[in-house]
Amino acid sequence: MNLRPALGGFLALSLSLLPVAAHAQALANSGSPLPDQPYTLFYPDVMVTSGEIGGPLTINHPTLPLQCVLTVVPVEDTGWTAEGALAALDVQTVAAGWTESLPGFTVLESKVTSYQSDQALQYLGTSQGETGTTVTLVHTETVSGGNGYTLDCFYATEAANEAGPIADNIIANFSTRQDAQPVVTP
Repeated sequence: MNLRPALGGFLALSLSLLPVAAHAQALANSGSPLPDQPYTLFYPDVMVTSGEIGGPLTINHPTLPLQCVLTVVPVEDTGWTAEGALAALDVQTVAAGWTESLPGFTVLESKVTSYQSDQALQYLGTSQGETGTTVTLVHTETVSGGNGYTLDCFYATEAANEAGPIADNIIANFSTRQDAQPVVTP
């Protein structure tokens, strides 16, 4: 997995911002432009989206060092479950997979969590960035309707009190359905 281009801008942004208090904000949403890859992603309306049709959707917070990336790909393993993925999770292999883009990445915890629509595997880890900034990654994944969904949120660990709850709400509100409504507000 190579996220270095997206993370490079994120890391630069994280160094230039001081932690700010997160305030309740209105929600915006993005839905899939592809009918065979449905999803609804809710996020604070101040976040800025980017991406191409069929590619990852990236959302960036303008005042916090927070970035989330949603990727949807077709999969053949329709028997995948979050519980099975958690039981088979090899944290050393996961850490090694992130090492190129997140040097020194360490998995701190793993569990089954809930999206709005499905159960998902979640793990949380940290990396000491090249600039000395510690980055937290919250990775989630699920399989639904023949698609694999990953939702990764990255934030500067020093901003965890502000960025962490926003990332948690983005994850809790994510749905693999196109017509979802928000259930958790930031």
